[in-house]
Amino acid sequence: MGFLTGLFWLAAVIVGAMAAGWVFRTAVIAVSPHGVAREFRTMPLTAGFGLLMIVIYVLVAVFAPAIAPFSETAIVGREYQAWDNVHLLGTDNLGRDMLSRLIYGARNTVGIAFATTALAFILGSVLGLLAAVVGGWLDQLLSRMVDVLMAIPALIFALLLLTIVGTSVINMILVIAVIDATRVYRLARAVAMNIVVMDYVEAAKLRGEGLWRLITREILPNALAPLVAEFGLRFCFVFLTISALSFLGLGIQPPTADWGSMVRDNATLISFGDITPLLPAGAIALLTVSVNFVVDWQLHRASGLRE
Repeated sequence: MGFLTGLFWLAAVIVGAMAAGWVFRTAVIAVSPHGVAREFRTMPLTAGFGLLMIVIYVLVAVFAPAIAPFSETAIVGREYQAWDNVHLLGTDNLGRDMLSRLIYGARNTVGIAFATTALAFILGSVLGLLAAVVGGWLDQLLSRMVDVLMAIPALIFALLLLTIVGTSVINMILVIAVIDATRVYRLARAVAMNIVVMDYVEAAKLRGEGLWRLITREILPNALAPLVAEFGLRFCFVFLTISALSFLGLGIQPPTADWGSMVRDNATLISFGDITPLLPAGAIALLTVSVNFVVDWQLHRASGLRE
């Protein structure tokens, strides 16, 4: 009986998610210009649901102070207070409002993950494109350095570096960005190596185009589709890495609200059948799945395949 009930709720969640994706896609098509609307008509319901969730996360992160009922650091009740009309999701191990910290966690965790991913992408893609275009000793030097860094497991390397340099937000962003830039470098270089041998690139070189113009006008526009898709996937990995580091105590430091540390701080409630610690974990999982839905759609568009 319990198994059938679980299947029923799972089916209800899937149907509800698909319905939400269809409504969102229909609304976007209705308000978008003709060219944009034509692209969104090909968007699957999974991508519609993923895009809707991403928009909701962004709005919650931007307007967190206006949405949250309490401050993220204020102690407003007893420890591990149950859900009630005042504290809709109860309180944590210090008596702070869980709903407020969950909302502020969207700003902190997602914002820091996005900034880290953007920095990693700028660093990795610029170096990867330069290596492919210039070649020679520069390509060999950068590639061997990347090989050495990629030989070390990313999470262990991040733990080691953060233990050495400290656990401030700036240090965490720089450490994770450098580690993830190696993955972006490999992709950018591989894509660019297939483009630099094209006739139009050779023609641009013969016209005397400079290095920067050659990269920005000839190579980058043709390498953009896989790089954009990789940005979404890389954001998920960075997001999960930050959450894992926070869970281990080396990520975003207290009293700043962070979903990874929220799971750790309230994990003891699981022993008493309380699902409160699973809420930040669910928020992490939902955003990761949503981003992957949108990335799958973009990869499908970039491949040129049609149903």
